[in-house]
Amino acid sequence: MTHLTIGHLAERAGVATSAIRFYESKGLISSVRTTGNQRRYEQSTLRRIAFIRTAQRVGLTLEEIGAALATLPDGRTPTKSDWHRLSRAWRPRLDEQIERIERLRDRLDSCIGCGCLSLKTCALSNPDDEAGEWGTGAVFLEPQRRTAR
Repeated sequence: MTHLTIGHLAERAGVATSAIRFYESKGLISSVRTTGNQRRYEQSTLRRIAFIRTAQRVGLTLEEIGAALATLPDGRTPTKSDWHRLSRAWRPRLDEQIERIERLRDRLDSCIGCGCLSLKTCALSNPDDEAGEWGTGAVFLEPQRRTAR
């Protein structure tokens, strides 16, 4: 079996070596160590990194990706059918994310007229008017108001 150095894996996967170490620290990929304590990765790790990067592009968190990878037996590389099953399970979450972005887009039109982003009930700077009781403006950025919460 071919093992790749971290530099070779990073080059082939198109990611920084720091990203590979980070993915490994989160348990998303694994390596073996040489007698000189250098990391070596199975070639199949390339597919796992591709899975991680694609899942990140669709907006999944590393925790969600880790949970998905944990469903695979013995930490194996995801197959096409695994991707199909997992992506089907993510569909409701992605639909919710799309809906949230569409609501933001639709509310944005009403805000362009004034441009102040400081209205007490502004849907962009103050969603659901959570900070309305603290007044208008950038209440989260003003130190005297931050401590009053």
